[in-house]
Order: sequence, then C-alpha cells, then structure tokens
Amino acid sequence: MLFRNRFLFLLALAALLAFLSLSLQFLHLIPVNPVREDGLSTKSRKRIMPDLLTEHPAIDPVYEAHVYCNIPTIAERSMEGHAPHYFKLVSVQVLIRHGDRYPLYAIPKTKRPDIDCMLQPNRKPSHPQLEAFIKHMLKGSAAQMGGSLSSLPRYPSHTLCEMGELTQTGVVQHLKNGQLLRDIYVNKHKLLLSDWTAKQLYLETTGKSRTLQSALALLYTFLPDFDWKKINMRHQWSTIFCSGSCNCPMRNHYLEEEQRRQYSLRVKNSDLEKIYVDMAKIVGIPTRQLRASNPIDSLLCYFCHNVSFPCTKTGCIDMEHFKVIKRHQLEDERERQEKKLYFLYALLATHPLLNQTVNRLQHIAEGEKEEVFVLYSAHDVTLSPVLSALGITDARFPRFAARLVFELWQDEKRPKDHFIRILYNGADVTFQTSFCRDYYKQSTKPMCPLEKFVNFVKRDVFLFFNSTSYYDACHRKPL
Repeated sequence: MLFRNRFLFLLALAALLAFLSLSLQFLHLIPVNPVREDGLSTKSRKRIMPDLLTEHPAIDPVYEAHVYCNIPTIAERSMEGHAPHYFKLVSVQVLIRHGDRYPLYAIPKTKRPDIDCMLQPNRKPSHPQLEAFIKHMLKGSAAQMGGSLSSLPRYPSHTLCEMGELTQTGVVQHLKNGQLLRDIYVNKHKLLLSDWTAKQLYLETTGKSRTLQSALALLYTFLPDFDWKKINMRHQWSTIFCSGSCNCPMRNHYLEEEQRRQYSLRVKNSDLEKIYVDMAKIVGIPTRQLRASNPIDSLLCYFCHNVSFPCTKTGCIDMEHFKVIKRHQLEDERERQEKKLYFLYALLATHPLLNQTVNRLQHIAEGEKEEVFVLYSAHDVTLSPVLSALGITDARFPRFAARLVFELWQDEKRPKDHFIRILYNGADVTFQTSFCRDYYKQSTKPMCPLEKFVNFVKRDVFLFFNSTSYYDACHRKPL
C-alpha cells in the first residue's frame, strides 16, 4: 500500500511539473530556443518549407473547382510582407488574374446562366467599399488611359452579363486583394506615403474590360480615393505581355507541340468521350460541336455562382458530367508539368515580362525611387506560364483573382545586399523556384538573393535552348 501511495504521489508530481513547464513556455517566462541577433533560432538552421499549393496525388474535382472559384467570403492567410526586422521593403510588383467573369463560351441550345452584372452593394458577395468604389469610378475621366482603354467601362453595369464580363464577385475579389495589400505594404511597411506620386506607380493591363476593371478595383482599396490625375494605365496588347519582343518562332513551336499533347490525352480518355456524347445528346448537337464549345468554361460559371446546370427536354447536365470534365482538366495540368513542353513554351513566352521585372528590380536596388509599386492586370494564360517558367510546379492553375507578388528587400545591415520573395495567393513560394531551391538548403536567410533571379532570367533560361540570348533561343531549332 505504501509503495502504491508513493507511486501515485510521484506520478502526480511529474504531471504538475510538466504543467508548470508548459505554462512558463506559453507565457514566455523561459526561452524555448535561444534567438540570434538576426531573429533566427540558434538551435537549428532548418526552416519549415512553405506548404505546397496542391494535395497530390488524390484529385477531388469538386474541391478544386471551389478553390478555382475563389469565393470572397472565405478567409485566407497571407504571408506577404514577412521578413526579419532588419530588412526594408523597397519594391513590390504584382501580377494578377482578373476576377470572376461570365463565360467566354456558351453551350449551344441551352439557356445562358442568369447572372446580374450590375453592382449592388446590398447583394452578396459585397464589400464595405463597394459603393464608394462605384462613385469613384464615375469620376475617372481625368485618368490617362493608353490605347483603347479609355473606351472601356470602368466597372461592370449590365443586368444580364455579357460574355466575358467581370461580375460583382470579381470586383469584390479584387477589392479584397487591394485592401489586404494596403494593410501590409502601405500601412505596415510604408512603401507608399500619403503624398505618393504618379512616378512611383507602374500600371499595365490588357485591353479587356475585365482586366481594366480588376486593376481599378484593386487599386481603389490599395490607395483609397486616389487622385485620378496620378493614374496612367498602360495598354498591353499581348496576353503574355511580350511588348516589343513578341516575334519568337520557337515559342510558337513549343505551344503547338503542347497542344498536340493536350489533344492526345483527350482522345485517350474514354470516360471523357462518353460524357461528351451524353451531353451532346441532351442538348441535341453533334459531339464535335459540343467539344468545340469548351463546356467546362460555362459549367464553371454555373458552379461558382451556385446556379443549376442547364436542362433541355431530353434531360439535364448534372454534377457527374461536370466532375468528369473537371477531373480531366486537372489530369491534363498534371501531365503538362511532367512532359516539359509547356515549360519550354513558358520560358520563351514569359521572358520579356520577367526581363522587364528584373530590370526594374535592379534599378531600384541601385537607388532609383520610381515605379516602386507595379501592377499588371492579366489572364490565366499570363500567370500560368510565369509560374511554370519560375519552376513552381506545384502551383495550382490560376484561380479567379489570383495574385503573384515579387517583393524586393534591402538588408539594412548591408545596404548593398538585396533579396526577393515570391508569393502566390499569399503563400511563400520563393524556395519552390528553380533558381532558389538549392539556396534554401544552405542559407539561413528566409529569402533569395536578387542576383540569383537576375542570373536565371539573363543567363540560365537560355541554357535550356543551347543559346546565349533571347533572339537566338527564339530562332534556334532544337537538334
């Protein structure tokens, strides 16, 4: 009995000591690991890699479709603006995909989705600044709009959306993006002060109303009630932002090869073909015509807006049809990464944009104070090859209102040293890039030296084509 009592006493004492130890650690009364001067632990040089952006190998088409929709009521974590205290943020470049839009294609002989593109602050999803945004857009005649941008509406305004038109959901998505970036880059890091000038901004968009309106929505909450006279929105005619360097025959060659790969995968998918045949019977058109209408684009609109899939007298398109087509799309994205044809296309397609990005970062690192905030408003066919070219193979296909951010930081202990962070939809993907993956293994700094990015764009990209310049890579045929 005495032994039993002693055992229980010792057990209770051990539990009490464990509880006190955990409590002290929680209250920070005793240190868990010593911290160095640079803010990093001395116990281990290991860092936890950022979460990968996909959950391979399982494919859940419904879950992935929800991610793609990017419903603005869902909260998300963001890692933008994180760095040790002795680093100063000196530049931010943002590449966005436009927000939620009406389909570009219609399924023949079906009723179009009944979606209202009039902005109504009392209709969900909404945003506290939506009404103010509408009023501010009405004052925009003083802005400089390049090319044909001045003829485009500054916000959507049709009771029945037009094909490809930005929806209220799309506007709200970018009002949220702008507010998030303002909280981090303006309020916290003071990248732009209240007396910011037009020269500190660089704004560029393609000539679609949905990209212009997405840029303006983000800009409105990033710089609330901005002075329209300070806005100079440049027009980019190319969806890959190749500007004056668009003549690249080998880029077109690799794109054609990639399209052949896509076709080959599609014809091998018997489940997909059965679904197409069944859907074609429902709507009463040839299967080939249904395929050509790109039904996934229209079906995603029904799905994202919680509208029932279309019906005819013969029957209804249902969730099983949607899941098979969406699953094939996801399988195609996975094979695309494995086959590398798209990667070679991406390197050539995005080099002009990445080269412009690197040049601007270098100039700012050398002391220039202009164009410290850059916004490119673009499409999925812009962001997707950029992600591939950077080597971020685990990134999901760009969702509506996706954002890719390049941050430039200065080491205030060694002011000549500059580093970059790259973030995709708020997740830090810096060390998933091909040019900084190995640096992660040997460095304690939570970011990548600028020169590694510079060397990748100015030199290493061309090694994949046995070339030394962009012109040579674009015109040298593979052996």
